[in-house]
Amino acid sequence: MSQLQGKVAIVTGASKGIGAGIAKSFGAAGAAVVVNYASSRSGADQVVAHIVGNGGRAIAVQGDVAKSADVQRLFAAAKDAFGTLDVLVNNAGIFKFDPLESVTEEEFHRQFNTNVLGTLLATREALDYFGPQGGSVINIGSVVSTNPTAGTAIYAATKGAIDTLTVGLSRELGARGIRVNAIAPGMVATEGAEALGVLGSEFEQQVVATTPLGRVGQPADIAQIALFLASDDSAWLTGERLSASGGWR
Repeated sequence: MSQLQGKVAIVTGASKGIGAGIAKSFGAAGAAVVVNYASSRSGADQVVAHIVGNGGRAIAVQGDVAKSADVQRLFAAAKDAFGTLDVLVNNAGIFKFDPLESVTEEEFHRQFNTNVLGTLLATREALDYFGPQGGSVINIGSVVSTNPTAGTAIYAATKGAIDTLTVGLSRELGARGIRVNAIAPGMVATEGAEALGVLGSEFEQQVVATTPLGRVGQPADIAQIALFLASDDSAWLTGERLSASGGWR
């Protein structure tokens, strides 16, 4: 594949899960990839090694997207390595599921700082790095933004904010040739889902039973949609939220 030949992409939170899948897919499609990570250097290095081992170009850059100084350093490193920017994937995100009685101010701000503020900071920084041709911003949301389950109040609210940001920023940045779209995954088999105890649980069985395509998603499923949104094939698409859930609502 060569849909992204000659393009440069930054993927935040790309050391594992959906982000890693997207980074690998972009590398295979010809893009030079900046693999951002917050704490898992070994995971990011593995993603870079996979891309480079298959003939691609990639670097790993540490940075917390909730901190403007880290975001600035991330984009500067991308420019030093590859010279330009065409695609930004705002994938970095955190979650913790608790009943309302257990909600704390600290947890509220922790999730909103990474999931929402991080998306804003990275997108704002990208404006100085996209060329005159514009670029593609891909936000990773979630189906819980419109179908929250018990205990997901904070996380679902952050993803609802991502839906709104996607539409608002698409209207604000369209005149610059910058497209902004979102992918809303359903349940995906990632390290995070495994750590949460979702995989193999009764809840997983319930989700699969109500998913028309009859299975849990894989990072590669989301990566293929991100690849479409990053490529020129989606040049007439902006402000959209693509539900990637196998039909689960």
